[in-house]
Amino acid sequence: MRRIRILVVDDSVVVRRLLTDALAADPSLEVVGAAADGRIALARISQLNPDVVTLDVEMPEMDGLEALAAIRKSWARLPVIMFSTVTERGAAATLDALSLGANDYVTKPSNVGGATAAMARIREELIPKIKIHCGAVGGAAQVPSAIPAQASVTRSIALTAPRRGCRVEIVAIGVSTGGPNALAELIPQLPAHLPVPVVIVQHMPPIFTKFLAERLASKSQISVEEGSPNQAVEPGHAWLAPGNFHMILKREGSVVRIETHQGPPENSCRPAVDVLFRSVAASYGAGALGVVMTGMGQDGLRGCECIREQGGRVIVQDEATSVVWGMPGFVAHAGLADKVLPLGQMAEEIARRVREFRAPAPVRVAERQFELR
Repeated sequence: MRRIRILVVDDSVVVRRLLTDALAADPSLEVVGAAADGRIALARISQLNPDVVTLDVEMPEMDGLEALAAIRKSWARLPVIMFSTVTERGAAATLDALSLGANDYVTKPSNVGGATAAMARIREELIPKIKIHCGAVGGAAQVPSAIPAQASVTRSIALTAPRRGCRVEIVAIGVSTGGPNALAELIPQLPAHLPVPVVIVQHMPPIFTKFLAERLASKSQISVEEGSPNQAVEPGHAWLAPGNFHMILKREGSVVRIETHQGPPENSCRPAVDVLFRSVAASYGAGALGVVMTGMGQDGLRGCECIREQGGRVIVQDEATSVVWGMPGFVAHAGLADKVLPLGQMAEEIARRVREFRAPAPVRVAERQFELR
């Protein structure tokens, strides 16, 4: 089988060596070259014909954003994975890169305990993304052809339809790979006076989630912010789980508040979709609407089980519009989704479901009462 050919672009000699050594340990990968800035990278792409490029954000001469724009003009389908620092500047530039057409990103390891630990982090986070975006592990390949044994409970839950006549009281969204762009399409389409709150887990590190929330807020009709402890969730607002913290909801009588904690990662993630969805199911019962969108792995599967156990509803993004059909694919194959939709139809579906079973506006009720008199 032909190995995946990788071009490493970074202005740091140390980082280039670290990446090369970490990637070379996988027999299915081959680092065919390296470049210290964007201009050199463009020449090397023409010479080496790589299958994928890892691209540093901050470089002299031509930085990662300029290089990405040039790559997209000449090599529209060449996978590009940004390799960025966990800083405010790095986070902002990475989100810019994703909006400009970068396929994905990985953050540079820092304070992980030396070169060996750094290489392990690179292998764990970067190699799966390289394989996904190069087709060595397709999105559908993440979904088993048969439901695994541990999902036996799921099969029985799937036979129970969501409760009829129960209105949606909250929308809970889980998303990972490809999520920033998917959210940038979905959230701005939600109506300004959405009568329910929205809570979101996007797998992202600290700082990145803050910038993502700010960008979504600047484009959306509803307010969007990072979740913080003791906030009461309210209609027409969305809260994004902060990086490196699980976000949960807790009911106190008629008020539901946000809590965050740094419990163990679930599905290798913190924040994790399963953690949020379990708390949503516990706080809202049959009033919960779970939404699972593009992402690797199966985070969200167990949380959707909890939502369905309580009589709530679940919709997922379809394979054709997902960058990776892992998370939504697992939920769909387990029979937990009552609808599978392309990204462009999800906001309309959410708004429609939220409108169902809601009482008429007070003024109209008053008019009816007046007529009866």
